[in-house]
Amino acid sequence: MSILVVGSVGLDDVQTPFGRRHRVLGGACTYFATAASLYTQVCIVAVVGTDFPQEHLDLLASQRIDLRGLQIAEGDTFFWSGCYRDDMDVCETLDTQLNVFADFHPTIPEDLRDAEYVFLANIDPELQLEVLDQVRNPRLTALDSMNFWITSKKEVLTEALSRVDVVLLNESEVRLYAQDHNLLRAAQCILELGPQALIIKRGAHGAMLALREAPSCPAAESVDAGCVGERFFIAPAYPLDRVVDPTGAGDTFAAGFMGYVARTGDLSLGGMRRAVVHGTVMASFTVQDFSIDRLRSLTWEELQARYENLRQLTFFEPAKGDEFPTFSRTLV
Repeated sequence: MSILVVGSVGLDDVQTPFGRRHRVLGGACTYFATAASLYTQVCIVAVVGTDFPQEHLDLLASQRIDLRGLQIAEGDTFFWSGCYRDDMDVCETLDTQLNVFADFHPTIPEDLRDAEYVFLANIDPELQLEVLDQVRNPRLTALDSMNFWITSKKEVLTEALSRVDVVLLNESEVRLYAQDHNLLRAAQCILELGPQALIIKRGAHGAMLALREAPSCPAAESVDAGCVGERFFIAPAYPLDRVVDPTGAGDTFAAGFMGYVARTGDLSLGGMRRAVVHGTVMASFTVQDFSIDRLRSLTWEELQARYENLRQLTFFEPAKGDEFPTFSRTLV
């Protein structure tokens, strides 16, 4: 089944310890759609300016990406400039120019309003609500956001969070929204708004899946040892010997997650966990080169191989008879 994604398509200046790239293809929609297109067809709703290079449009169209919802407006394309230094988990934004994106209002083509899978990339929550008002009966909706919207439009963002099935935020954003440093309590705060699942992106430390309820742990119960293994799932980041450019890693994580779900239709507990691992693996490819350069050549076989490697890396046998060993100590 195809995925509808609404967000930004832009041009980026990026500097990392491994070099600098000028006006490369960027934007949340770009990263998400390029990665998710490996799983299924993706439909973009976004806006670019008349300065947007034709070669970028041709590239996106060649990736099984439906561009009917991509508006071309008079003016300049959304532009972002950022710099990563020694800590590749931290990006310093040097410049942001909204340009034509400042007046963007998403218009979903009529036949795409029946999309079963909808991803709302990191944009103004008012625009995310506009999309939710246009789609008819999606099977799964997911939303990404950022600290700027949490501090400047929290009330509107809260409404958007309450209307989607899955929320994706990073650790600092979860804590900022909930005003609680404890990640489990902060996750519970967001889940109580209505989403079925929260995915916490943890950068080099992987990702955490938190569910509102599980078979043996109903919604609104406090987290305890009796249900933590069902309601929470932690996936490590895929180990890499070099990270070139982390830009877009969160967007392609979302693409791996949504892509797997759309391809399989599996919304079971096991399916959600496998989708998180697919997100982790997809992000690991993204950071190995600038822009979408690594994704352009990525094959399904490479994705499968890395997924299997991560599965083996995290697998361990249960204790004999599934019993936890007992130790004794003599105190003197």
